[in-house]
Parts: sequence; C-alpha cells; structure tokens
Amino acid sequence: MKITKLTTYLVPPRWCFLKIETDEGIFGWGEPVLEGRAASVEALVHELGDYLIGKDPLLIEDHWNVLYRSGFYRGGGLHMSALAGIDQALWDIKGKAANLPVHALLGGQCRDKIKIYSWIGGDRPSDVAANAKDAMARGFQAIKLNGCEEMQIVDSNKKIDAAVEVIGTIRDAVDYDLGIGVDFHGRVQRPMAKVLAKELEQFRLMFIEEPVLSENREALREIANHVSTPIALGERLYSRWDFKSVLHDGFVDIIQPDLSHAGGITECRKIAAMAEAYDIALAPHCPLGPIALAACLQVDAVSHNAFIQEQSLGIHYNESNDILDYLTDKSVFDYQDGFVKIPDGPGLGVEINEDYVKACSEKGHRWRNPVWRHEDGSVAEW
Repeated sequence: MKITKLTTYLVPPRWCFLKIETDEGIFGWGEPVLEGRAASVEALVHELGDYLIGKDPLLIEDHWNVLYRSGFYRGGGLHMSALAGIDQALWDIKGKAANLPVHALLGGQCRDKIKIYSWIGGDRPSDVAANAKDAMARGFQAIKLNGCEEMQIVDSNKKIDAAVEVIGTIRDAVDYDLGIGVDFHGRVQRPMAKVLAKELEQFRLMFIEEPVLSENREALREIANHVSTPIALGERLYSRWDFKSVLHDGFVDIIQPDLSHAGGITECRKIAAMAEAYDIALAPHCPLGPIALAACLQVDAVSHNAFIQEQSLGIHYNESNDILDYLTDKSVFDYQDGFVKIPDGPGLGVEINEDYVKACSEKGHRWRNPVWRHEDGSVAEW
C-alpha cells in the first residue's frame, strides 16, 4: 500500500480536516489545526506531505520521526499541529486496513467509556449558573468555564471578587454534586494567580487550568504550595520534551495535551505514559472537531491515567457548524449520564461526510482570536 494524495479542507467554524488516500482505496482522516492559524498549518501539512507520497502509510513511527526530526528546526504549535493531523490520518488508515479500532492496535482498551465535561462559557460571565444547571439536566457530571476576564499583572480586588462571585454562584446553584474546572486561560500572571487560586479553594474545584502561562510555569511551585486544588496545564505544550520538565517538577496534577496540537496519537500516547509514571492524570484538551475528539478517545481508551475528556458539542465557537454536522453516523458520540463510549469502529471509529466537508470548505473560514485590551490600552491575554 502506498500513499497517493493528501487533501486539506478548511471548514467552519475554525477547523482543518485532512484526507490521506492510498493506492488500495483505503483512506484516513486527520484534523491538523491550530486555532487562529489554520491556513498556516494547512500549508505546513502539504510541505510535510511531499515526503509521504509513495510511502507505506503503515510505518507510522518512522514517518513521525522523519517528519519531526529531518527538518532540523522542529517543534512549536504549527509544526506539531501539522504533524498531529497527519499522524491521526495514518492511524485511521492503519486501523481500517486491519479492520480494527486504533485502540486495539495500541494494546487494547482499558475502559469502555470516559467521563466528559461540558463547556459553559465564562469569557464574559453572566448566565453561567443557569448554564451549569442546564448541563446537569442534560446528564453531565462535570463542567468547565473561564474563571475570569482580562486581568493585569497586578490588578484590583474587584477583579478577584468578581471571579469568586461567579464560581460561588455556580456552586450555590449545583451544590457539590457537579465537578467544576476553572480555566484561567493564562490571563492571570504570577502576582494575582496565587491570590485568585487561594480565594477559589473554598469551592472544591475539580481543577484550575493554566493558572499561569506555560512559559511561566516556575510560578506553579508557589501556587501548588499555596492551595490544595489540582492544577491542570498543557494545551500549549506540543511534545514529550515540552512536558518533560513539567512532569519532573511535580507541581501539575493533570496534563492536557491536545491531540491536534501535540503530535497526534503517536506523541500523546507517549506523553500520557510519561505522566502515568509520575502519578499525574490525563485530560486531553479538545475544543475542536469530530476527528480530533475521535483521536482523543483512542488515547483515552488505552491510558489508565485518563479520567475525563473535553469535547466541544454546543461550545460557543460552534455557531455555524458543530461536531456532529460532519459525521455520517452521528450516534458515534452518544453521550449518556455524563460519559461517552469509546468508538469501536475501524480506525478512528468515525465516518466523515465527505460531501458535506467539501461543500463547507467552499465557504471555509478565517477565524481569529479576539484581541482584548486592558483599561490602560495595553494588550490583554485572551
């Protein structure tokens, strides 16, 4: 079997899909995208794809190493996202060729299903308590929201009080039956992060996410020694080498590699195993499309330390299209009682509606991150 063609599709709301074809008619799908930089990743997919034409798609480990190591300059969001989508598609091909789900090729599943959480907003907090109650009514056992708006490096008590009030309102609405993940989104810097983390500790959160930016993770020592709330991090780390010091330092309790940003199934499987050796939990980041979610579930299936999975159904980004729109069989992500079953179909276990993908790609997208500014006019972390 030989690879014959790579085709990419930019589809709304902000995703990129990749189809890799072979001379035996077997094809695979991947989702190579970095939010707000989809066109850049798409271009890099085709640069990397030049090497793959004519190659055996089943030699995934060797292809991964060539595409990572042979370019001399390596790593970072763009490169690893392009490699991630290619890797997903190659695993999809390998599974289809063997008529087995990817997790069967990775040693076999150690769970039948995994807990998922629902995103309820919080960028501009207003109706989050009602959203939390609605999520519970739909069977979710856990939610996540952004914990604060923009915050300067040293800011007012008013900003802290506002964040505490929002989380308190949710706790009052749902008591302690619902797991709450609070995403600081890197908006909070060291001087305020420890204050905010301490104030939120009373709500017994499931985790606080990115209490500081990944590049400022030396500040995690102080935060971890300051509160008992589990700390989550990792959506802006792109390889096992990026995660190595985070795991070694021991101040993060939950890692969140993104299967469309951190080298795909091949790399994230290794990252998950590294974390397990440090007794650190896995909760893959995935506010993306159906192929990315399917890839996450393959790794969740074989990772003993996986405990919850992010998913984007109904997320505020998905105004024009949602994850089920691109699937032929929409029941594959059948959420029940706050869990989703591990797909058991060949490859990634999802069947993409290619005609719909092609139609949507004609519209495409140019999604960009919002630009926020502080009151003094300086740029704020979004």
